[in-house]
Amino acid sequence: MQHKIDVEKLGPQGEIMAHAIEACVHCGFCLPACPTYQVLGEEMDSPRGRIFLMKEVLEGNLQLEEAQPYLDKCLGCQGCVTACPSGVPYGELIATYRGWSEPQRHRSPFQKLFRIGIQETLPYPSRFRAAATLGRLGQLLKPLLPPMLQAPLELLPDQMPKHQPLPEVVPAEGERRARVAFLGGCAQQVLQPNFNHATLRVLARNGVEVVIPKGQGCCGALAMHTGERTRALRFARANLSAFAGEYDAILTNAAGCGSGLREYPLLFHGEPEQAQAHQLAAKVKDVSVFLVELGLKAVPPLERPLKVAYHDACHLAHAQQVRAEPRQLLKSIPGLELVEIPEGELCCGSAGTYNLEQPEIAATLGERKARHILATGAELVVTGNIGCFTQIQTHLRKLGREIPVLHTLELLDRAYTQSPIPQAG
Repeated sequence: MQHKIDVEKLGPQGEIMAHAIEACVHCGFCLPACPTYQVLGEEMDSPRGRIFLMKEVLEGNLQLEEAQPYLDKCLGCQGCVTACPSGVPYGELIATYRGWSEPQRHRSPFQKLFRIGIQETLPYPSRFRAAATLGRLGQLLKPLLPPMLQAPLELLPDQMPKHQPLPEVVPAEGERRARVAFLGGCAQQVLQPNFNHATLRVLARNGVEVVIPKGQGCCGALAMHTGERTRALRFARANLSAFAGEYDAILTNAAGCGSGLREYPLLFHGEPEQAQAHQLAAKVKDVSVFLVELGLKAVPPLERPLKVAYHDACHLAHAQQVRAEPRQLLKSIPGLELVEIPEGELCCGSAGTYNLEQPEIAATLGERKARHILATGAELVVTGNIGCFTQIQTHLRKLGREIPVLHTLELLDRAYTQSPIPQAG
């Protein structure tokens, strides 16, 4: 595709966008892999359609506001990246384009306030806890609220878990096999703190010393993927400092956070910290990948056979190309039968803040995912991302099916400790 994008005017970010746009040959392999195209059936709601729109805007042939409704509906799931035979880095393109376009956009006062509320709440666990607690009290007013304000309330748990602070260091049990740093995440510390504690227990049992560095914060993915590049850089700079020590790896147990850290070279492209960003990203691993590479210690058999469906989080399967390792961990549990979910490659509709900003499309995708999970006959669902966990749990409940949902490391932890496995209600 020939382009007339003024790369010099756009700077280093323009370089990234022009390269991605030029790589697209409009073959259409991305169409069946795109959740919004599957739901809406419109060419402009497909990856190749959006690439065309971005090209037209950047070349000055189309007004930014004309393209935005279609670009806003992109989940950023990167399913198209996996399907693309030409290697178009669509994830880099959409993230960079949003960072370029957001400062130029015209949003209504309500939209601005809503986005500020998200950006000033979700990345800060103490603020998010307060907001979530207030949200539980606000359930009585839910019918009177606009859809955009109803969506966050639907995703809240029935009861907020107790605060479980993370230790600074978790020593290895027995001989130390590795020393790692761990990113605690934001929302999951509030909504599902046991994700982290189960992960720390499994790592310790496998001879891994875990350091939770002071000064760490949000990975910045939430801001980066919604066009708030300046805010994302602020978070990322704090993490470059916090994780500057000597570690065998920097681990995450949330697909979105791991992908966010690995995107630091993109975020810092053209910035003074570019080399430092590359060094950090090279050490980042999902905990499932690290444990498989390390070699998992033997897991005791389950008390009873268990049929488990594993859901691929998009930012593991597509953004990080991590599919085999979580399954390998689950298959290491004697007595576990692993089943695949139909259309497992399609996004569940969570996608960071997507289910808050595009609640109707997200709900359609969430119900579609929940129905496919039910079709497997699984007794338990496992995933590796807090957003997917919340979305799937919400839509299973909406269908009247209380199938338990766990993090991959939670199930592994329960198997190690012979703790009871939750059963369907």
